[in-house]
Parts: sequence; C-alpha cells; structure tokens
Amino acid sequence: MNSDEKREIILDNYTHPYHKTSEGIEGYIKVNSNNESCIDNIDLFIKIEDNRIADIKFDGEACAISTASTSIMIQNMIGKRIEDVLNYIKNFEAMLNEEEYEETDFNEAIVFDETYKQGNRRTCVTLPYVGIKKALLEYQERGTKDLSNR
Repeated sequence: MNSDEKREIILDNYTHPYHKTSEGIEGYIKVNSNNESCIDNIDLFIKIEDNRIADIKFDGEACAISTASTSIMIQNMIGKRIEDVLNYIKNFEAMLNEEEYEETDFNEAIVFDETYKQGNRRTCVTLPYVGIKKALLEYQERGTKDLSNR
C-alpha cells in the first residue's frame, strides 16, 4: 500500500470515525486513555458478552492519528474473543516495534506499519490499544461487575 492510500484511510477514519459517540453506553466498561503531552484524550466504552467484545464505542478529543487508530481498532475487535483481542494487540505492538508479526488480521490497521519512522506518532497510534488492553486485563482479573461504568 502506498503512502497516498494510507493517508486516505487515515483521513477517512478521522473524518468519519467508526462508533464515535457518548450515547447508549449503559452497561459498558469505561476506560480513559490519554496522552499527557498533547490533546489526545479518549474514553473507550466496551461491552463484553460471553467473553467476546460485543461492542466498542468511543468519545473524546484526539489528533487525526489517534482518532483514526481508534476507529480502525474498533472495527478489528468487535466480535472477537478477549483472548484473540489481546493476541491482536500483541501482534500489533510487534509491528510497531519492527519485530516479526502477522498482518493477516490487521485490515486497515496496516496503515500504521511504518510508524516506527516517526517515533513521536507511536503514542498517538497506540493510545486506544493501551486503554483497551488495560480494561481487558482488569476484566479478566476481576470480572465485569467491578469495571462497568467506572
């Protein structure tokens, strides 16, 4: 994929982000993810049913890269088992760290494969992943009752 195609995917997911809303979030697990050195501050709302991601929504203010990354991440995670999502995140982190990875399930997330060339953008790209990983690991440890609407 060339840089123009990547730019187009990022811009489309920034201007028309998937599942960006603060409505209808009752019963969702909420986790905040922010970058203290810039404007990026997003709330992720995660609905888990039968150990699967049934839905994810988000709200907040963030740069084009963080917003696009969140939108693309959500599209790739809805419907997956928690274990598969955590493996996806591990694989995604490997890509960003220039380690060996499988791109088979990245879909549009492959647009971030050269983020290592702009180290300052790594935080933007990983912002939603840090949040959801934290929420899912806590969910596995404590269960949904302790995390819903926190």
